[in-house]
Amino acid sequence: MKTIFAKTLVAGLFAATLSTSVLAADWDMPTPYPDATFHTVNINQFADDIKKATDGGLNITVHSAGSLIKHGEIKNAVRGGQVQIGEFFLSLLANEDAAYGVDSQPFVATSYDDAKKLWDAQKPVITELLARQKLVPLYAVPWPPQGLYTNKEIATVDDLKGLKFRSYNAALEKFASLAGAAPTQVEVPDIPQAFSTGQVEAMITSPSTGANGKAWDYVSHYTPINAWVPKNIVVVNKAAFEALDEATRTAVLEAAAAAETRGWEMSMKETDAQTAVLKENGMSVVEPSAELLQGLMKIGEQMQTEWQESASEQAKSIVADFAK
Repeated sequence: MKTIFAKTLVAGLFAATLSTSVLAADWDMPTPYPDATFHTVNINQFADDIKKATDGGLNITVHSAGSLIKHGEIKNAVRGGQVQIGEFFLSLLANEDAAYGVDSQPFVATSYDDAKKLWDAQKPVITELLARQKLVPLYAVPWPPQGLYTNKEIATVDDLKGLKFRSYNAALEKFASLAGAAPTQVEVPDIPQAFSTGQVEAMITSPSTGANGKAWDYVSHYTPINAWVPKNIVVVNKAAFEALDEATRTAVLEAAAAAETRGWEMSMKETDAQTAVLKENGMSVVEPSAELLQGLMKIGEQMQTEWQESASEQAKSIVADFAK
């Protein structure tokens, strides 16, 4: 009887330990951007919401500014299980499938309303593509519309010729090349040094990135050309997600839905607020001339034509749905 009791006790303790290991989890979450960036602020709130909703059953440690894993490696780190969850710039995956980069095509969606409509068309395709890599998308949040940062007023596309131009994905690299500039890949944390050393002389990015990086220390002009409204996406490793109990999975999905809604609202507020910060710190905020916009849109049209020739059928379906 003692032997049977001992075995039963051991089995019970093992079951309790196993149950605890499933119910309690600690996740690492690498992100590319500094703590002050609204995306990271939103993610920290997302992590806090999950911790509260699960009574500490799921704790997510946010590693910001590429401190744990470099931006370009975050997706594969989540896919391979090195970390459980991560954030990255969606169009970084455009080389895998053009569907990932639709939101970074110039002058396709230039307002928040259009960006939301595009995401509605894009999300089902992105979800299917990521599922093939054992990844689950949780939510996506846009950056403010992208503007032009330079050390002089840019009146026409010709004024960009020869400038060393910061790029962050294939679409922007192509865009810079067609404008006659020389593209150079530079991540957000390295922007100030890249300008100070002469590695780059101009860039297209959001007013948020400009204000958080104190762009007035290295450029003098900001032109809100509203070229596109790109997104960051948060994804989770499918196996890690499915290892959670049902209540915790529900808490994660509910926190993600709240983070997406909150993030879009934060982004919209950022546009005016951070543009004002640029101006308050001495930058010249210059409305784009009709000639400049016309020239940039011509480049955009060329890129869209070339994009259609090589894009996957799934990518083309996104544009078709968006155009309805």
